Amino acid sequence: MLHAQSVPYDVFPAAEVPYYRVRYEASKEPGGLIFPVNYTVWVPPGVKTLRGVIVHQHGCGEGSCKSGLTGAFDLHWQALAKKHDCALLSPAYEQPEKADCQMWCDPRNGSGAAFEKALGDLGKASGHPELATVPWALWGHSGGGHWAGGMTLLHPERVAAAWLRSGVPLLKVNPERAAIKAHVIPDEAVQVPIMCNLGTKEGVTVKEGRFAGVWPGNETFFSELRAKGGLVGVAVDPLTSHECGNQRYLAIRWLDACLTARLPDQSGGALKLMSKEGAWLAPLLGTEAVPAAKFTGEVAKAVWLPDEAAAKAWMQYVKDTAVTDTTPPPAPKNVRIEGGELKWDAEADLESGVGHFIVERDGKEVATVPAQPKNPFGRPLFQGLQYSDTPAMPLVRMSFAVTDGVKADGFRVIAVNTAGLRSGK
Repeated sequence: MLHAQSVPYDVFPAAEVPYYRVRYEASKEPGGLIFPVNYTVWVPPGVKTLRGVIVHQHGCGEGSCKSGLTGAFDLHWQALAKKHDCALLSPAYEQPEKADCQMWCDPRNGSGAAFEKALGDLGKASGHPELATVPWALWGHSGGGHWAGGMTLLHPERVAAAWLRSGVPLLKVNPERAAIKAHVIPDEAVQVPIMCNLGTKEGVTVKEGRFAGVWPGNETFFSELRAKGGLVGVAVDPLTSHECGNQRYLAIRWLDACLTARLPDQSGGALKLMSKEGAWLAPLLGTEAVPAAKFTGEVAKAVWLPDEAAAKAWMQYVKDTAVTDTTPPPAPKNVRIEGGELKWDAEADLESGVGHFIVERDGKEVATVPAQPKNPFGRPLFQGLQYSDTPAMPLVRMSFAVTDGVKADGFRVIAVNTAGLRSGK
């Protein structure tokens, strides 16, 4: 049930089918979530039975929390979800500015239980009760990385894969941050593919400043898991600090490889184990990966990558983030005139998303939508990008104003992905 929300969490896209939303007020019970929280889920139209749910978790602070309100509307992440018959879910914790982020980003403080309750309630609302029991693929930024990693350690049997951007759960008590509780690594967690992803300016090449402690935390998390045989890697973004940059072009491909390998063929089955034969390895903070059988370094300290395709994308990403793509995006469909606007439907390219659309009339280009694609953090995107890797608000529409009386005949819409490739007819 939705209740009145306060600034800045009171402006968000409507959740109309195939979107569904639940919101919970702050709990007054001991150990309950002390912040209100809003969960929005997208269910691929036409899917009969869900095989999993992809969770896109924002970071700490009002700005990042607010950005979670659009996460389920991201066309690029929807392409990954649709391919694997998964729902796409984005929470938005209503954390007041300067409040203690640990009160939600540590799932033991009530957010884990609220998340599982939301899966049940959203499953009922969407007609997909299996949502409550399917595996999870977790992506998290900053405090969201802490949350996603914490959920992985608490529920490894449920997690198909986890991508942790600029945040990991604490494994050892830090006297300087005594309020943060440490996690333990259960034996089952070593079977879960995990990627630690951070910007080089977060303690790798820049050793001072607000985010200098991110790399030491990631290095400890990586080393502890790898020493136990964990399937964990590190991908350092060579261009950024704490912002997400171009990480989605590697994260989505990496998750695609892990979901392909691990999701059960039928909903309700157990997660499959990752095959060790196809893995590639690389030196920590290196830029070259090789098949595991050819790796000559210390395996227990090597970056783990699931397969050749993911390894090649990783090698491009850690050098300049320019992950290449040779596949054109899907062509837009259902081009029509409604209410003085040319409208169309389109899905994102799994590899590179949607950069913009070109509108042609009688073979001549008449417009680009949007006129100037923007993204302050990386490749320009049709939907724009907020700090925690979600579409900008208000959501941009697939439309172009036309003169009254004009018919759709003669119009063509071309999708252009962020690699510059155009859709065909």
